[in-house]
Amino acid sequence: MATITRRGFLRTAGAGVASLAAGRLAAAQGAQRPNVLFLAVDDLNDWVGCLGGHPGTITPNFDRLAARGMLFTNAHCAAPLCNASRAALMTGRRPSSSGVYANSQPWRPVMADVVTMPQHFMAAGYRVTGGGKIYHFQDAASWQDYFPDRQHLTPRDPMPTGRPLNGIPNAAQFDWGPVDVPDEEMGDWQVANWAAGELGKQTAQPFFLGCGFFRPHLPWYVPPRYFAKFPPAQVTLPQVQKDDLDDVPEIGKKIALASGDHEKVLKAGNWRQAVSGYLASINFADACLGRVLDALDAGPHARNTMVVLWGDHGWHLGEKLHWRKFTLWEEATRCPLMIAGPGIKPGVCSRPVSLMDIFPTLIDRCGLPARSDVEGLTLTPQLADPTTPRPVPALTTYKLGNHSIRRDADWFRPRRWQSESTQALAPAFHRIHVVVAWGNPRDSEWLIGDNVAEKERRTGPSVLGQKEQLHRVPVGVRWIMHHAAQHSWARLAGQ
Repeated sequence: MATITRRGFLRTAGAGVASLAAGRLAAAQGAQRPNVLFLAVDDLNDWVGCLGGHPGTITPNFDRLAARGMLFTNAHCAAPLCNASRAALMTGRRPSSSGVYANSQPWRPVMADVVTMPQHFMAAGYRVTGGGKIYHFQDAASWQDYFPDRQHLTPRDPMPTGRPLNGIPNAAQFDWGPVDVPDEEMGDWQVANWAAGELGKQTAQPFFLGCGFFRPHLPWYVPPRYFAKFPPAQVTLPQVQKDDLDDVPEIGKKIALASGDHEKVLKAGNWRQAVSGYLASINFADACLGRVLDALDAGPHARNTMVVLWGDHGWHLGEKLHWRKFTLWEEATRCPLMIAGPGIKPGVCSRPVSLMDIFPTLIDRCGLPARSDVEGLTLTPQLADPTTPRPVPALTTYKLGNHSIRRDADWFRPRRWQSESTQALAPAFHRIHVVVAWGNPRDSEWLIGDNVAEKERRTGPSVLGQKEQLHRVPVGVRWIMHHAAQHSWARLAGQ
C-alpha cells in the first residue's frame, strides 16, 4: 500500500473542504467579504472565566466574546513557546516542516518565500494593518501599516523601581509587582487605543486588523488597581504534588526542572504573590480587550467583522514543579481560541483543535483562494456543528523530535494495545501526551525522549535522516495521521 506523508494527508483532507467552503461563502457574501479582527494574547493559559482554569480569575471581556461566538475549549498550540508557535500559525507551516523551533531563531530567513496569513489577505485585496505583538520577530512584509511602526512590535512599558520586586536574585523578567502608572502609559493600552481608533474608521475595502497584547507575558508589572483585586493571601494556588515527577521519564524531568524556577519561588515565599501577579496581568489584558471590543461594537464594522482571539500557548505556575511554558503538558499546550462574527452561532466545541487550523479557517470564511501549502484543517465543520469529530489529533512540537498529541477520547483504547512499550505509555494518554513516535510504521513501538543517539541504540537507524528530521514529523506521528485519513483508528484500538 502506498505511503501517504503527513503534508500530503493534510493537503488532501483540507483542500477539498476548503475549496467547497470558500466557494460557498464567497458566493453568499459576494463583494462584501468580512473584515477580520485578529486578536493575540501572549502567555495566556486557561485561567479565563469561560475556560474554568482558575476560580479567582476576572475576565468579563474574554467571557463576553466567547459567549457570542464559538469557544474552543480544547485548543492546542503548534509549539509551547512564542516564536515557534506564532511562526507556525502565521505561515501555516509546523515547526517540523519549517525547522523553526526556538525563540532565538528568526523565522523569515528559513522561510524567505513563504506567503504569510497577512500577505495572503493583502493579495486578496484586504487592507492589512497590525499593532502590538503578533509575531515574535517583526515581519515588515506582512503589514501595510503597523503600530508603533513596522520595525517594532510594541510600545515600551514603564518599569517599577527597586527591581526585582519578588526578591528572587537574578530574576531578570521572572518578576512581578505593581507599577504605579495609569493604564494609558502601558504599552498594551496604547495598542488597544490604536486598534479602537482603526475600528472607528470608515473603509472602502475589507480589512485585516491584527492586535496583539503582551500581557500576561512576564514581567507581571501592571498598575496597582489590578493587583488590588487579587490579594495574595486569598488567591487559590494550583494543585501540585511534590512527587508529581516521580513517574515521569528522565527527559520529562529534564524539561520540567530545567530552570529551577519552582524551587526559587518556594524559597522566596513568593508563590501566592506570583499567582496574584499572573491574575492581575490577565485582568489588565482583559481590560485592554474590552477597550477594543467596545470600539468594534460602537463602530461601523460591528455587523461584518470576524473576531478571532487566540493565545500562543499556555503557562505553568508550579504544576509539574515547573514554571513558564516550554513543556508538552497541557498546562503549556492548551490555549484560548474563540471565533465570532457573521454566520457563526454561539457554542462550545470540546473537540481537540490546533492553532494551525486558524489559517485555513479564515481562508474559508473570507472566501480567499485556497492554499495547498497551509498545514492544519479548517474549523468550518466545527463552527457549523461543534460536535463534529476531527479526523486528526492536535499535534504540539517542542524542539526537535518531541511531540505531544491530544485526541478525542474514543480514538484510543490503551488497555488493548499489544506492544509492551505502548502498554507502558497507556496511562499517559488519559490527559497528557508526552511522546515521540519512532520506528517502523507497521508496528506500534513508541519511545519517550528526544535523544536521537539513544533512540537509534534501542531501535536501529532512524527511518528519517537527521537533516530530514528538521522538516518532518517523525514517522510514527505520520503513521497515526495516515491511519486517521483512512479511518483506521480501529487498528490502534485493537478492534
